[in-house]
Amino acid sequence: MTVIGLTGGIASGKSTVTALLKEKGAAIIDADKIAREIMSKGEPAWFEVLNYFGDEILNNDRSDIDRKKLAHIVFSDKAKLEVLNNITHPKIIEEIKRQVEEYKKAGKKIIVIDAALLIETGLDKIADEVWVVAANEDIQLQRLMAREKDITKDEALKRIKSQMPLAEKLKFADRVIDNNSSIEETKKQVDKIWTKIS
Repeated sequence: MTVIGLTGGIASGKSTVTALLKEKGAAIIDADKIAREIMSKGEPAWFEVLNYFGDEILNNDRSDIDRKKLAHIVFSDKAKLEVLNNITHPKIIEEIKRQVEEYKKAGKKIIVIDAALLIETGLDKIADEVWVVAANEDIQLQRLMAREKDITKDEALKRIKSQMPLAEKLKFADRVIDNNSSIEETKKQVDKIWTKIS
């Protein structure tokens, strides 16, 4: 049984690698999905976030938190991003650990924790291997702006810069997947690693 901690900067292609590993039968724990779930309306984190940031983060009909408004605030202010992380991270980490144990009990051979902040939150400690999906900053910028249609270049750069630099992440890597070129190239790298670990 192997627990893989998969990480990489925003728009580096982590989701692509996760999808390839899922196809091969790996159990996937998606930190982003968990983050959305713990922040859904009525959950404790939802109330805490609303309590701190106020009504300005609600959507137009005031029925829920507008994630884009919240992102705009926290990626423009490090202190506010830290507050958000302090509210959400402990709950996300707890749920990830719970799912790892569940998959272990179910006898899953390969469990992948897909988390952009794997290292920053200390989740790398519960992984047997850390995989870093690497992409140059200009590629990240292109992909991020293509994905988030209404984001400005300045906002996109702020999001990239708010994360741990790639050079720093690479120091923790047991395996590196270079995702600067085509999906075919990425697939070849994943296939090669998979034959070694499965």
